[in-house]
Amino acid sequence: MRIPPLFAHVAVFIGAALVAAFASASAQEMQAAGAAPRPAAPESQRARELIHIVRQDCGSCHGLTLAGGLGPALTPEELADKPFEGLVATVFSGRPGTPMPPFHSIVSEAEAEWIVDQLMRGFPPDQGLPPVR
Repeated sequence: MRIPPLFAHVAVFIGAALVAAFASASAQEMQAAGAAPRPAAPESQRARELIHIVRQDCGSCHGLTLAGGLGPALTPEELADKPFEGLVATVFSGRPGTPMPPFHSIVSEAEAEWIVDQLMRGFPPDQGLPPVR
């Protein structure tokens, strides 16, 4: 027995709508509970590199302890009222007309999300760069 094409298209559309509705409901429940989904952590060697980059490169303007310097503090207290997406955009694309450079040539957008998540939770200490293989 052959399923009519219109019926197949409608079934796929309804299925997609249900998946979208459940995904949206889950995201809203997490937001309502105050738990934002955490970005995926990079592999441990890359995470160590990113921590070093933030502590050294970002630290040159924001202070080596990230408590502020030429640039504003990047502590959880200072970032608490800032929108996550805006902070990710600032890390990834910089802020035109200010000394804040873009880091899109050094980090991916997913890595920028991870960095901002870590900054908002309390950034880990620098353990130096991993050994070169």
